[in-house]
Amino acid sequence: MEVDCEGCAGCCLDWRPLTADRDAGHERRGERDPLDDVYNLVPLTRDDVHAFLDAGLADAMRPRLWKPAARDDAVTIDGHEVAAIGDRPVFFVGLRKPPKPVGPFGVEETWLPTCAFLDPETLQCRVHESETYPDECADYPGHNLVLDAETECERVEDAFGGERLVEGTPPEDLDAPAFGPQAVGSKVFVYPDPADLDGVVGRLAADDLTTEDRARFVAVAAASAPGPAPSNRTAAKRPTNAPSPSRRGSAPRPRSGTDSRTRGVDADASLADGVEVARGAPETPGWTVGSDQ
Repeated sequence: MEVDCEGCAGCCLDWRPLTADRDAGHERRGERDPLDDVYNLVPLTRDDVHAFLDAGLADAMRPRLWKPAARDDAVTIDGHEVAAIGDRPVFFVGLRKPPKPVGPFGVEETWLPTCAFLDPETLQCRVHESETYPDECADYPGHNLVLDAETECERVEDAFGGERLVEGTPPEDLDAPAFGPQAVGSKVFVYPDPADLDGVVGRLAADDLTTEDRARFVAVAAASAPGPAPSNRTAAKRPTNAPSPSRRGSAPRPRSGTDSRTRGVDADASLADGVEVARGAPETPGWTVGSDQ
């Protein structure tokens, strides 16, 4: 597998606003629709969650809940039916995509939802090859190739030209994607008390989660254990390294708010120096011959 990532980052940001005819549901694997509209959410494992907590990067994570499929258990919270195991909602933990001023594929810089760890100037990951680099990111697009599913690389090629997926043979050492019951507790988590989520699910569906909302889910994921979900409901308890806001998990935002990021607010990727780097985000190395991230 060989990919050319320079000037792209198509798998790290939501580039749908740049085109008018793209499939809004791409990369949403399975039959369940998420309650949120985060594009290409990176599902983190329990080990990933612990690594981010240990690094002080709790605020870079966010939850995903789903609408139930026909055969699913479900629970209703804030007027939304949520997929569940018994009466307990199931969820992913993924990486946030706050708006950043980026110019992928050679287009003019504009505000787009972008991974918390992407440098908007170099379009490189700030945690690439670090201890916190998620396995899902390291494996991409390997699982797509194994499943014979279209990759983001190919979608970028189709929309903007060029060659991004240079060689499409899946890696031999690729870990199998976690599906089904074996994923519970390791990548799919169970929230123990749906009553604790009154108001939270409504804010999730409205893309208005608070730091405390996100911390609830991160804490439950960190305290989870792989294996079948227990039949009894237990109270959610924060782990000893409970999530807390982290400046390194933040990203530049337009001064007039996210809803107006494309109206009257100049998009300038150099804002990263004044917000991300100034707050401790690591620099990226820049592109060299043969680099792919």
